[in-house]
Parts: sequence; structure tokens; C-alpha cells
Amino acid sequence: MPSRSSARLAALTVAAVCSAASAVALTSPAHADAVRIHDIQGTTRISPFAGQKVTDVPGIVTATRTYGSSRGFWLQDPNPDDNPATSEGVFVFTSSTPKVAVGDSVTVTGTVSEYVPGGASTGNQSLTEITKPVITTVSTGNPVPAPVVIDENSVPDAYTPQGDPAAGGSINNLPLDPSKYALDYYESLEGMNVQVADTRVVTATDPYSELWVTVKPHEDANRRGGTVYGSYDSQNTGRLQIQSLGSTADFPKANVGDTLEGATTGPLDFNQYGGYTLLASKLGTLQSAGLERETTEKQSGRELAVATYNVENLDPSDSTFAQHASAIVNNLQSPDIVSLEEIQDDNGATDDGTVDASVTVNKLIDAIVAAGGPKYDWRSIDPVNDQDGGEPGGNIRQVFLFNPERVSFVDRAGGDSTTAVGVTKENGKAGLTVSPGRIDPANAAWKDSRKPLAGQFVFRGKTVFVIANHLVSKGGDQGLTSQYQPPTRSSEIQRHAQATEVNAFVKDILKVQKNANVIALGDMNDFEFSETAQLLEGDGELWSAIKSLPKSERYTYDYQGNEQVLDQILISPAIRRGCDFEYDSVHINSEFNDQISDHDPQVLRFRP
Repeated sequence: MPSRSSARLAALTVAAVCSAASAVALTSPAHADAVRIHDIQGTTRISPFAGQKVTDVPGIVTATRTYGSSRGFWLQDPNPDDNPATSEGVFVFTSSTPKVAVGDSVTVTGTVSEYVPGGASTGNQSLTEITKPVITTVSTGNPVPAPVVIDENSVPDAYTPQGDPAAGGSINNLPLDPSKYALDYYESLEGMNVQVADTRVVTATDPYSELWVTVKPHEDANRRGGTVYGSYDSQNTGRLQIQSLGSTADFPKANVGDTLEGATTGPLDFNQYGGYTLLASKLGTLQSAGLERETTEKQSGRELAVATYNVENLDPSDSTFAQHASAIVNNLQSPDIVSLEEIQDDNGATDDGTVDASVTVNKLIDAIVAAGGPKYDWRSIDPVNDQDGGEPGGNIRQVFLFNPERVSFVDRAGGDSTTAVGVTKENGKAGLTVSPGRIDPANAAWKDSRKPLAGQFVFRGKTVFVIANHLVSKGGDQGLTSQYQPPTRSSEIQRHAQATEVNAFVKDILKVQKNANVIALGDMNDFEFSETAQLLEGDGELWSAIKSLPKSERYTYDYQGNEQVLDQILISPAIRRGCDFEYDSVHINSEFNDQISDHDPQVLRFRP
């Protein structure tokens, strides 16, 4: 039933689709009244008939969509041509509930259009459709064309061709090569009846009744059943989104590593939230792999345990406090310092000027005590109202929790939402001018984004500087299935500026004391191999400790079938080289359909 991905947000003709790419001549083809579906689909992503009326296009109805704002049916020619680049299926957009049934043989007269899910500004590929249809039923009860089997042998290993520089980097007008590129292969099946079988789930069922599977069981697989995203050039071609054309009440609640046994069959669609999607008329049977949440090791008496945890817009009205508390106490083993991201103010998203979050934080602290954990103390700085991004009115911020029986906090007055923290020299060693303090909050790098929170801690007589971060998100970036290849990652501009500022502050500390213990941690909203991470690391001032794990274990988040790193703990040379440390990405959320946050917490244990 209705999901965000079936929302019809924009329907554009080819002229609008290609306005940023190239002009397409809409010349009338010969014998337009005898056109078939493979003629409409053509050998590129854009129909040669876009914007034109076609008459009496024949085919068999393979599926119908009777809900949402994109109602219609899929039509497939039972007599295909011999060109593997031309799809034999197309979506017919009726706008209202279609009156045809699966197995009907019909002819359709209408206008060919190119619909861009989400609108042209997203950079998404378009979906070829027939709109404003006039439908004539020829016969009923016909067999549906057999589904095309999508498996590891049929999907190419290369993901996408490079976009045409003359067309702004678009791949829209490039000839499809379905034997060479995965995106071309999927495009060559657009609108057709397809099938996958015995597929492993690589992103758990989400609140919109969507999940992701892989048809390539060995592609960048890890021991817990996921598929790891390890570089910009390893997009993982076997990933495919699965939705259902049936009731969401019947959609399987799957975790990563589970299997959809048997056949999952339906038309291949394209949507805003993940690209190519199999809309299942028939779903495989869920077989659980029994995945369990992880628990990290308890720190020893001489080890300092520092964690980062994005608690996803936590405010007092949420019902997840006890679960978050249990995760911190039991799965994270009560770290000495916890950097929390996405703590909202005391009335959540109500936009009335409230910025204080003491109710939110103390409710979590009380829940931790109730779960058998320590009575944490905390430090934070309230943001200026609606200046730190996130949900309007929510005023998300980073918060330090710390166990006062193990760690002391060095308080230095003067830190507020607009005052910049600096570095001073104390008896030959580094110290903060204000603690807690925010890094250069007036800098344009932090516009409408969270400002880093710096704090000075003491553990067993040793000073440790901790910088809590929540860098700007990837919102607005083009997706992996964009028509522009490689996709534009526009959010990086601000995130790179932020990473540069954090690194500069760490440099200031290390200039005063080169062997200082410095930790920069949090939701960095970028990968360990990204330029953002490189800018944070600088010339060795910091190092992302998740890189101490095997590549198959480097993930904190699961997005569109790709397990990836967004949360990081970066450490200074004194921690990396001068002492032993252990790093753990504690998988308690990202792989599960009943997650309480979309991020996995990270824990670092070391001896200062």
C-alpha cells in the first residue's frame, strides 16, 4: 500500500529531464501508429517518442498499482525484439485506479513522457511512461510474460558508465550496454516482469515497508550478512530494493542476513528513494538468520572508554529512553565518556524558542541508572534557537555524558553558544580557554549546522581533550543511481570546511603539546575513505580509528543495501602510537528492523 517511494512528486517531459544535459529533438518517427513498447523504450534512457502521442500500443497487463498518487499498470509486449537494450515493459499512468486486470491483452493510446521521481533538481534518472491513456481491452485471462531472472550471472560487475561531458555528465543519452554496466542492465528491464530468488537481505525492513536484497551473495559480504560499501568505485551492483504491490501488513519484518526464500516476482520500477525497485506481486518467504545485537568488552580499570552515539532526535516525548539506556549500559558496557548526537530540546520539535535540553538529558541519565548503569554527569551548550539545523524547533546538539566516579571534567566558565573555545598553555601543557566550549561558532562553516563541542577531561591524572561533532548531513547529494555519473555530492562543500576547522583546532592543541591526548568523534556524516575524513586527519594530527578494523567490519550505518561508515572516532598520535587501543563498532541498530536509532554506536578503549 502507499509508501513514500510511490509518491508521484513530479512528472516531466523529456525536455525538462534533459534541460541540464542536452537537447533532444522530438521528431515524429515513421509509422508512429504501429509503435511497440521496445520502440518506445529505445536504446537509451530517454524514449525517442518522449512528448509524442502513440497509438494502439499492444501488450499484456503484468501488474497494477491501485494505491498512492502513481496509480496505473504495467504493460509488457509478449513478442520481444532481439535487442537486449530495449525493454519490453512500460508503466501506464492512469492517475486513478486502473480498470484493467492482470492478464488482460490491451492496446493503449496516449502520450509518452519521462517522469523524474522527486523532480529534475534531484538529478534522478527518469521513468518512461505512457500518460493520458485510452485503453482498449482485446482479451482477458492471458498468460503473463515469464519474468526475467535477475541473478549474479546476469548483473554486470561494473556499475555505471561515465556521464557524457558534453551533456553535463548525464548518462541519459548514452547507448545502453546491459552486458557491461549494472545500471544499463536494470534500465534495459525497466517496466518488465522480473524475478529474484533466494536473496539475502542487506538492509532491514524500514517503516515504509521497504527492504534491500542482493543477488550477488559474495559481493563485499561480511560475517553478519550485509554488503559493505568500501569506496566510491565499489557501489555493489547486486543491490536491489524490494517493495510490495500488496498490503504493507503482510510485508516481512526482515533483518540483515535474513533470506527471502523462493521467488520474488513483479515489475521493475524506478523511484526517488533508491532507484531500481522490484515491486513484488509475489514475495519470497522470510527465513530468519537469527542476527543478534552485539555487546562490546568492558573496559579495564586502567582503560578509558569513550563512545559516540547518535540517538536520533531524542526528546522527552519519545518512548525509547529505556532502550537507549539499556544499550549504553549493556551493549556499550557503560563507557566513561559518551558523546551523544541529536539530543533535542525539552519540547522536541515544537518551535517556540525553547533551547534547554536538561529534561531530555536527565531523563536519559535516570533511565541509565534504572538499567543498572552509573549516575552520569553531563555537559553541553545550548544552541541559538533554530541555528543548528536538524528538525525545525528541535535544536539538536551534542552532549557529553561522563561517569564522575571514573572521570572528572575540567570546567572553565565562559563557554556559550557564540563564544569560540581556544587553546592555552598551562604549566607547559595544553588547556582549553573555556570548557565546555564550541569551535568557532561564528564561522560560516557551521551555518545551519551543529557546532563542535570541546571538553577537557581528566582520567587517572591524565588530560584528555574530547571534541564532539555532528557534521552537516548528505542531504541534497545525488544518489548512486543518478543520471549524472559520477553523482554530485554537493553537501561535501560545507562538510569539508567543517572538517578543516576541526583539524585546525586539533593542530592548535598539538602545537602547544604534541603528545596531547585528543579525540574527535561523532556523526561525521561521511566515509572513512572520504575527503572529509582526510581533511579531519590532516597531516597526521588525527587518524580514524575505525580503520583499525578489517574492511568487512567497517560500518556504522546501512543505506540502500550498502553498509557504510558515518560515525567515527579519530585519535591523536599519542593515542594511536603511544599506547594500545581497541576499537569497536557495536552493531545494535543499523541491521535491525526494530532499531531505536539508524546509527550504530562506536567505542574506543585506551590507556592514556
